[in-house]
Amino acid sequence: MHQHGNEFALAPLHDSAMNAGHRELTHGSRLAKNVFWNLLSIATPFLVAIITIPILIDEIGKDRFGLLAISWMFVGYFSLFDFGLGRALTVLVAKCLGDDREREIPGLVWTALTLMAILGAVGFMVILWLSPWLVGEVLNVPPELLQETLQAFYLLSASIPLVIITVGLRGVIEAYQRFDLLTAIRIPMGILTFVGPVAVLPFSISLYPIVAVLVAGRFLATLAHLLLLLRILPEMRRSYSLDRGHIRPLLGFGGWMTVSNMVVPLMVSMDRFIIGAVLSVTAVAYYTTPYEIVSRLLTIPSAFVAVLLPAQSTVLAIADHHHRQHSAQLFNKGLSYIFIALFPLVLVISVFSFDGLNLWVGEEFAENGYLVMQWLAVGVFFYGLSLVPFSLVQSAGHPDWSAKLHLLELPLYLAALWWALLAYGILGAAVVWTLRALVDALALYAMAIFLISECRASAARFALALLAAIALFIAAALLDGLTYKILFALFILALFTVVVWYRIFQQNERDWLLKSLGFGDDR
Repeated sequence: MHQHGNEFALAPLHDSAMNAGHRELTHGSRLAKNVFWNLLSIATPFLVAIITIPILIDEIGKDRFGLLAISWMFVGYFSLFDFGLGRALTVLVAKCLGDDREREIPGLVWTALTLMAILGAVGFMVILWLSPWLVGEVLNVPPELLQETLQAFYLLSASIPLVIITVGLRGVIEAYQRFDLLTAIRIPMGILTFVGPVAVLPFSISLYPIVAVLVAGRFLATLAHLLLLLRILPEMRRSYSLDRGHIRPLLGFGGWMTVSNMVVPLMVSMDRFIIGAVLSVTAVAYYTTPYEIVSRLLTIPSAFVAVLLPAQSTVLAIADHHHRQHSAQLFNKGLSYIFIALFPLVLVISVFSFDGLNLWVGEEFAENGYLVMQWLAVGVFFYGLSLVPFSLVQSAGHPDWSAKLHLLELPLYLAALWWALLAYGILGAAVVWTLRALVDALALYAMAIFLISECRASAARFALALLAAIALFIAAALLDGLTYKILFALFILALFTVVVWYRIFQQNERDWLLKSLGFGDDR
């Protein structure tokens, strides 16, 4: 992973062909701060959830809580109705910023928001129409909860336009790299998602007022994002402008994005449904328990990639050698930082998977799930790294490439998963999941190199680092005896820290990190 020059520096990349505005949007220290804000906006509501969820379960009961959990899921997955337009807005607005076409942005944004409002209205009518069937037939709702659940679903359907429009507004703000302001909205809104239902409990345990609080929170979130966008882009206030010329690029880009957005979650989560069909629900429990732990690691690469996407799009708006070189440097930064963040965590899981599961959920789960946990942790490592080339392919304007790859992978993966389950049980499922993540990462990496040939310079060093990591994961999984495991983990992590600090980080990165931790000189 060692790189020469300034490829991983947190300081600005001194590119004479890049104007001051572009440097500001892709400044290394700004990217690092944006990653921090992104992680903070994810972690804070999660910590609040740990406190509030037991309270909700005790007060409203398991049945109502299960329905509330479905409501949370619905609010999150309603964003799929945007057909990729939110991500398309991020890329296309960032490209306008990179190519000095700022005057086109208001028309582009108004056009996209109009399309998203129409899609939101359609989604509202579809869910409103389907709600009686979902509540009465699909979900196993206790009879005494049918009426309040149906009313709650009617309310949820009203939030679909709000969710979709918010996705579009957030996409524009991300293109301007204002993750600090987004975090100022996302943290209180995320907290409200879990604290709001608890605040209702003294007055009612019915789902209807609880969901009403969630919908009100969505309205406040939409309003806050709109006000923030108008602050960043005041030209939007002057007039409404619908430009039909933007419709085709938005729908074309967003359509392919939707394919990946729908297929990838299927491949990530379909294994548990197939395990339940082929084996048993007990096997699902043994598989899901370790999966729920290791899957949390994906918040780290997701936070990095959300920042890289608009930065790469801004840089790639101008396809000359200087900007391609800058894009390759951002690409290498993303890979390196995700590698550095995930490797220690995956190594610890590989070493202590049995001990950790045994302590947390007991020996029976540990015996059945520790090998699954080791394989899935390595798969998450590959999956996290794959998000960087995936982001580059999208930033370069080729979401169809990754979408076609995922469409090709889906039937092959499902066939392999079915065979592996019959032959090797849940361990076979974990192995296939991990191998698919590796194949996906390698294919996307090849696409990135084809698009930006300058990325090839780091390929050999990155391959060596990846092979070394895999060898250490295997060694960690073979260890026996808690003392040996502890000594191995401490030695490898200490060695890794030294290598990263002195051989990967540049001096200005070390200075920046020390200053961020309060040890640096403020002068």
